Amino acid sequence: MSDLWATRRAEAREKASPLAWRMRPRTLDEYEGQGHIIGEGRLLRKMIESGAMTSIILHGPPGTGKTTLAEVIANATDRAFERENAASVGVKRIREIIDEAGARLEGSGRRTILFLDEIHRFSKSQQDVLLGDVERGMITLIGATTENPLFTVNSALVSRSTLFRLEPLSEDAIVRIVRRAIADEDRGFGRLTITIDDDALRVWAIKSDGDARRALTALEVAVTSGQREGAPGKAIHITKDDAEQSIQQKAVVYAPGGDEHYDSISAMIKSVRGSDPDAAVYWIARMLEGGEDPNFIARRLAILASEDIGNADPRGIQVAAATWELVERIGMPEARITLSQCAIYLALAPKSNASYVAINEAMADVKEGRTIPVPVFLQSPNKAESENDPRFAKGRQRYEYTHDTGANTSIGGVSEQSYLGVDKEYYRPTDRGLEQKLKERLDEVRRVKRGGRAPNP
Repeated sequence: MSDLWATRRAEAREKASPLAWRMRPRTLDEYEGQGHIIGEGRLLRKMIESGAMTSIILHGPPGTGKTTLAEVIANATDRAFERENAASVGVKRIREIIDEAGARLEGSGRRTILFLDEIHRFSKSQQDVLLGDVERGMITLIGATTENPLFTVNSALVSRSTLFRLEPLSEDAIVRIVRRAIADEDRGFGRLTITIDDDALRVWAIKSDGDARRALTALEVAVTSGQREGAPGKAIHITKDDAEQSIQQKAVVYAPGGDEHYDSISAMIKSVRGSDPDAAVYWIARMLEGGEDPNFIARRLAILASEDIGNADPRGIQVAAATWELVERIGMPEARITLSQCAIYLALAPKSNASYVAINEAMADVKEGRTIPVPVFLQSPNKAESENDPRFAKGRQRYEYTHDTGANTSIGGVSEQSYLGVDKEYYRPTDRGLEQKLKERLDEVRRVKRGGRAPNP
């Protein structure tokens, strides 16, 4: 009798659960998406099917199914499933789980999976209690995090785990999940008469942003609203407008200092470098909507103006400098316009990293090569300079003041003196934008300094 009551209570709880909870996949075949790690022949699927599960860390954006996949793995491998949050689980509870896992293994031979959500918050004291039993195979650890585990998870845990990244679900995958929930008679709405427009499905597929939970919650809201408005048993028709109203405004997943912060600014920089203004303004919008500091974006644009455009369009650095100043002065929301203008200008400007390469090569020579002494004639003019000074003995070169010595005027007053003392070239301008003219000028300058000899090949 007690088992019967327990079953009925479980069924009652299941019926009261939200649709997104009821429709959670129970098997690998029901699990949607992530084919790159659980598709046929993929590593994680091989591990599951062989039963040779080792500790793993699942990382990716919210709503990609990390917890669900952990439960599916436990079901597929017939292991007990213990779920805890790394931020709140105490050492005492960890020891209890270890003791229970040991008793279970000794009594029935059944292994245990410990699922730790937010594993990047796991402390060293918690880890020290757990690691020994994980290494001995007493417990299989599955961690989940929205952060990049290589930077945020304790290195001891990372070194003992296989990392798998989960990606947001595709729009087609979201549509399949919603249709499955509409058709499922046991866990979904299969016992109701529901028709849904394709436009409504597409709204959820887009606005859920790859999160199946949000799409299923929106479906449940739309169905519940339709039931209240219509007569009992009447067919429910979900239109595009119904779908729009049923789903909340999409919240941008963006945490300053997290993966999205670094990934988004990287995407913006590479878009500008790659001359794609449309992509550049999208990534700026993504960052601003997520709460990024506009001054951070302005700073990166200023760096980019020198690093990737340089003398191909010297106005680029002026635009970037003005942008940074204006962003600091006017703030949001108006600063978004200035950032957009700057990014578009820089994206369409001719590109050159010659200045960037030149200073990097020079700094590498300073650090790694033999130090070049400053030629005597270039040393501080405050030092004694006289005909009797041994440093200026006969035959020694003296500094020639370009404006007084009648330097080569055919190309604009270029001195023939070498100011480095060795035959070395760092700046190699491109043939793009203004730098093409600078290249022509530099070739002439170097020809004069070599006494008419052709430049180095």
